[in-house]
Amino acid sequence: MIEFYFDFSSPYGYFAALQAEALGARCGCEVRWKAIMIGSAFKASGNRPLVDQPLKGDYSRHDWERMARMLKAPYRLPDRFPVPSLPPARAFWWLNDRDEALARRYAGAVYHAYFAENRDISDLAVAARLAVPLGLDAAELEAAAQDSVWKQRLRDETEAAIAAGVFGSPFFIVDGEGFWGADRLAMVEDWVKSGGW
Repeated sequence: MIEFYFDFSSPYGYFAALQAEALGARCGCEVRWKAIMIGSAFKASGNRPLVDQPLKGDYSRHDWERMARMLKAPYRLPDRFPVPSLPPARAFWWLNDRDEALARRYAGAVYHAYFAENRDISDLAVAARLAVPLGLDAAELEAAAQDSVWKQRLRDETEAAIAAGVFGSPFFIVDGEGFWGADRLAMVEDWVKSGGW
């Protein structure tokens, strides 16, 4: 099994999400998606958003454009970036407990809305409307995203991720081995297929 940790406000998380299921298919194993709050991981590691760092910020903006071209993926840096992605992350966990495949499709819709359509996913109403094309009730998802149960679930999942060594998005864990970054998919694949090195 490959654990895939991500934050909806992460461009590299978006690029990894576009490739995650194909990675699992090539490896012949399940990819378990896990939404987290990257801000909490940043606090734990003493890190801050790439766009706020000298040199790295300019490089990252260029790299995101370059990676999008390489993957032939729709992409534009959102007008509001980064944003707290609490509503869709809570909704993800609510959906995940009901139907993991549906939760993954919702995650894909959220990523696309933010990084391809410039929609503000931090807005609860926007996050809820993204569920409608998937056959879900927007009001039900909106209520779940505000429910203390799913707020706590997101906190718990984030704390568990940090305890496992997760400090960024995307982050993959295979048999306790961590791989950070959208550029590590080839390493993850080789590790799974070879049994590690």
